[in-house]
Parts: sequence; C-alpha cells; structure tokens
Amino acid sequence: PAAAAAPLPEEDCMKLNPSFVGIALSSLLAIDLWASKRLGVCAGEGSAWGSARPLMKVIEVSGHGIPWVLGTFYGLWHTDSSAAREVLLNLLFALLLDLVMVSVVKGLVKRPRPTHNKMDMFVTISVDKYSFPSGHATRAALVCRFVLRHLVLAVPLRVLVVLWALIVSISRVMLGRHNMTDVLFGLLLGYALYGVVEHCWLSPATAPALFALW
Repeated sequence: PAAAAAPLPEEDCMKLNPSFVGIALSSLLAIDLWASKRLGVCAGEGSAWGSARPLMKVIEVSGHGIPWVLGTFYGLWHTDSSAAREVLLNLLFALLLDLVMVSVVKGLVKRPRPTHNKMDMFVTISVDKYSFPSGHATRAALVCRFVLRHLVLAVPLRVLVVLWALIVSISRVMLGRHNMTDVLFGLLLGYALYGVVEHCWLSPATAPALFALW
C-alpha cells in the first residue's frame, strides 16, 4: 500500500492557517506603514512640503529631551522659591523617567525607523535608530499634563501648550521620523507616565535628602 502522506510540521500548519488576530495585525501594520509614508510630506527637501522641513526641525528640537533637561536644571539653579524648586525637581524626575522608559521600550521592540526617514536628527544615542515609541510624543504628552496641572496659566496659554504637544507629535510623522503607531503609543505612554510621577511625587517630606541638595 502507498505510504501515508506525512503530516505537515506544526509551524507550517500555522503559516497555512494564520489566525484572525494575525491577519488583523498584519493588515493594521501594512496600513500604518502606508499611511505614515503618505503623511511624511516633510521627509526630505524634495517631498511635497519639503520647504516646511526647517520649521518642522525647529519643532523637533522643542520636544527634544536635552533642552528640557538642561532648562529644568537651569531653573533649579536659579530659583529661590521652595514651591518652584519642588515643581522643577518633579519635572526633572518626570523627564528622566521618560528618557529611561522610552529607551527601554525601544531597546526591547527594536522597530526600525521608516525607510523614508533621513537620519539627521538633533543629538541621538544608540537606541534612537529605533522607532517605537516616539520619545518626542511621549515627552509632549507628559510635559503637557505636568504643565497644565502644576502651572497657573491663562486659558490662551493652556491652549498653546496643548497645541504644542499635538504639533510636536504630528511633526514626527510629517518628518518621516516615525510611523503613526509609534506616535500614538508614545502619547499613551507619556499620559501614563504622568500618573507615575504624581503617585511618586517628591517633596521635602518624602525626599528630604534630595531637597537638601538644592
């Protein structure tokens, strides 16, 4: 009698019968890549909105971690107000937490930057070759929530803070730095990190040694 056909290996069966979830995720990923490339209108000088690229890069710097960290240190060094010192120390904590968390997630996920991105970013480190999540979007959401909660601002200024966070996030896709899902996850992560900062709020009562340094 003819030998019975050998059964397919389990991994081949998985490839021939992909799950609904797998198909859905693959489809969403394809849509994400396609839409992100279409929206990268400032990805190069020859792009549809290439003339706006210099402005987008200025916005990029406004959301970069180094200016924020240095600016916070400068404020701490020059302030004589104990209340301002407490807010600035917690802002510094938030910024450092953001840098660490984004670096860890990028190192774990290792999603490459979009193919249409030009690696001419302002001050990068090793994990910045990865795309997920967008550190700028994470920082924008975190700083936005922090400022709106702890600074007394007139309504027009509060609106400007929110607009800044949105423009920084949108610029990441327009410059071709990130895919849309990188930015969306970054915004969610930044929103969540603010909750961590509030829960671990540093004060003279909870961290007297730290405040003694200042």
